[in-house]
Amino acid sequence: MLGYRNLVPKVETMNTIRIKICGITRPEDALAAAEAGADAVGLVFYAKSKRAVTAAQAKEIAAVLPPFVSAVALFVNEQPDVIREILHQVPIDVIQFHGDEDDDFCRQFDRPYLKAVRVQSAADIQTACAKFPNARALLFDAYHPTEYGGTGQSFDWTLLRGNIGKPWILAGGLTPENVADAVRTSGAAAVDVSGGVESSAGIKDKEKMAAFVAAAKVV
Repeated sequence: MLGYRNLVPKVETMNTIRIKICGITRPEDALAAAEAGADAVGLVFYAKSKRAVTAAQAKEIAAVLPPFVSAVALFVNEQPDVIREILHQVPIDVIQFHGDEDDDFCRQFDRPYLKAVRVQSAADIQTACAKFPNARALLFDAYHPTEYGGTGQSFDWTLLRGNIGKPWILAGGLTPENVADAVRTSGAAAVDVSGGVESSAGIKDKEKMAAFVAAAKVV
């Protein structure tokens, strides 16, 4: 006689990796990201970015997010008053700082914050842990001499192996094709993608987002 165990189909094990899809510019893309299984969406408040949004656009995007999908606001060397005004207008859960801000600056806005770190060497990782003790997590991105993220470039993921001593997020050049390898190589528990799931700058591709989430979670 067959037991219940033999009647249960085998399924692939899904890991608990957290996924943020950044550079959302349209409500429909935010909904598609959430439906694909993203845990957070990123809203870029940096005028020089191809994915920049206004407070009014961000408010429309945030309004369609389902429960437990976080809205993350990204700033680059912005003035405190501007940040506070955006936080007043838009229901932001977490702030992500991508510029030259220090810990004192980042912690003043009554929101958990993430700090982006452009990685050239292992020393950059350890230095950042010491410099940002109040960060909820560090986001490790590829180094670029003039750009503050969103370059589509990756870095040596093996630098992240081992105990960093603080929660962290892997970013930089991730795509549906390489995210599984990136997670395996680095040991990341969270990943951040933008250009790797787009059809054009700022316009997300529904199929690419779904493929990215699926690849990241089955490692």
